[in-house]
Amino acid sequence: MRPEHTSKFPELGFYGLPGHTRTPADVLKQVRDAEELGIGNVMISERSDYKEIASICGASAAVTESIYISTSGTNLNTRHPVTTASIGSTLNSLSNGRFALGLAKGFNLRWRAMNVPFPTFEREAEFIRVLRRLWKGETITNYDGPLGQFGALSLAPYIDEDIPILYVGFGPNSLRRAGRVYDGAHLHTFMSDEALSNAVGQFREGETEAGRPHNGKLWSVFATACDVPEEKYLKFIVARLATYLQIPGYGDMLVRINGWDPEVLERFRSHDAVKSVGGAIDSVATPQQVAEIDKLIPEEWRPAAVGDAKTCAERWVDQFNAGADGIIIHASTPEEFEPVLAEYEKIRPNHLFEGRTNRPG
Repeated sequence: MRPEHTSKFPELGFYGLPGHTRTPADVLKQVRDAEELGIGNVMISERSDYKEIASICGASAAVTESIYISTSGTNLNTRHPVTTASIGSTLNSLSNGRFALGLAKGFNLRWRAMNVPFPTFEREAEFIRVLRRLWKGETITNYDGPLGQFGALSLAPYIDEDIPILYVGFGPNSLRRAGRVYDGAHLHTFMSDEALSNAVGQFREGETEAGRPHNGKLWSVFATACDVPEEKYLKFIVARLATYLQIPGYGDMLVRINGWDPEVLERFRSHDAVKSVGGAIDSVATPQQVAEIDKLIPEEWRPAAVGDAKTCAERWVDQFNAGADGIIIHASTPEEFEPVLAEYEKIRPNHLFEGRTNRPG
């Protein structure tokens, strides 16, 4: 039996190594700082350069004791199911029960380029069922189903792990389906309060359809830029949002769920300031290029916590009022958002979090 882990702020998480990084060891200080501040969760995203997700989660587990460590997310179609199951069982044991697996579907353009099959809902649901069986020490023989054909799938008969699985995404249909099988969801940066409320409702609809109790935790991913100079604002908010908007399908969905004007998105993508970057804006654009791109994005497209510490803290509370069960602080490191935490503590809706542990799902 693994112990329960509870921090001062179990409802708060943060993104380790937010955005692009070439120095993944920075996460070690970030998770130690967050744990000292009482943050309950760290979420780790994945990029195919210096952010291989299992490595970073393992390093984070090795230098912490109470903070939960989640992938947010990795893709369910890029590894053999036994490999993903083994990552989960190893990290949960290494961290003494502090690991959560966040799974994302990704987008078609990437899977076509990699010659990897798109993760349909049927495949997604089956992948989760298989993981849960493997984590209970089962051996699955002569498997022939949505995941393919396997003579045997197993870890070991003595494996017994209870690992929450969370959906990472924001599409309405995907969230309804996620509510049927997942333990919660990490949503998306730059969702309006209304879009957040809608997303929570969509996940709850899925829980109802599957006859499940409404106890999945829904996490708002919320960019925070407290008292930052202009250059950092451009990096934290503008470059990150612009990168999402660049991606076909992905940016379109973000625009659609927020009710933004798709013609503005089209003008953004076709502008020379965007087309001349030659890669992901938050990875390769110069500060001068980002400053030009800033002019193309309407102010109302930037739902985030920006300003002084008190203003940012109030925006955090807005996320709970909109229906979120937790907040994943994006863009800022613990050192950068510490002033907001002090103001948040003054207005924290404590009654919402009585008896809560760090378990994110």
